[in-house]
Amino acid sequence: MRCRLCHSEQTTLFHQSEDRDYYLCGECDLVFVPSEFFVNQSDEKAKYDNHQNSIENEGYCQFLDRLLLPMQALLKPKAKGLDFGSGPGPTLHQLMQKRGFKMDIYDIFYHNDLSVFTKRYDFITSTEVIEHLHRPLFEIERLWGMLNDDGVLGLMTGFRPDDFASWYYKRDLTHINFFTPKTFAWLAQKLEAELTIPCEGVVILGKGYNTHGWA
Repeated sequence: MRCRLCHSEQTTLFHQSEDRDYYLCGECDLVFVPSEFFVNQSDEKAKYDNHQNSIENEGYCQFLDRLLLPMQALLKPKAKGLDFGSGPGPTLHQLMQKRGFKMDIYDIFYHNDLSVFTKRYDFITSTEVIEHLHRPLFEIERLWGMLNDDGVLGLMTGFRPDDFASWYYKRDLTHINFFTPKTFAWLAQKLEAELTIPCEGVVILGKGYNTHGWA
C-alpha cells in the first residue's frame, strides 16, 4: 500500500474500525484510509452542507484565531490571501477582511473558481481541509507554488493522538488522512519550509522567514 502523502511503500496496517482500514506510513508518519473506503462525492457534500459556521459564531471565530493570530504577526499590512476549502459559509475570509487583508476564496463544492490557481498570494489558509484530500501532496505543493517568496501557508487539522482507537475525529468518514507533528516536519523538509506549530492542530509553513528576521 503506497502512502498517499509521501508515496513510500513502507506502510503497514495500523487499525481497523468504522468498517474501513487505516494504514501507517513509516516514512512520513501519516495514517491514511485506502481509496476503496472513500465516500462518494454527493455524500461528502451532504456532510459539509450540515456545517453551521458563520462570523456570528464567536466560538468558531475563536477556533480560527488559533491559526489567524500567530499568522497575522508574519504578514504585512493589506497582504493578499486565499482561503482554500472555504466551505459553505465562509467565515475566515470575512475575519481577515475586517482586519484589513484582501482575500479570495476557493472551494471545490461551493466556490469552484479555478482562476485562483493562476494567482500569487502573500498567505494561504486551509482549515480542516487536508484531512479530506485525496491527493494531499499535490494540493499542498500547488498551494505552496502559489505563494510569493515571503509567503506563509497556514493549516489546521486534528493531530493524531496516541489513543487513535477511541478518537472521535476518525469517525467522520470524510476524514481520510491523519497527521502528526512528525508528518509536518517531513512536509516542511520536502517544501524547504520553515515550520511553526503555535498550538495543537495548527501549522504554519513559511518561505523566506530569515529575510524578515522572523526565524
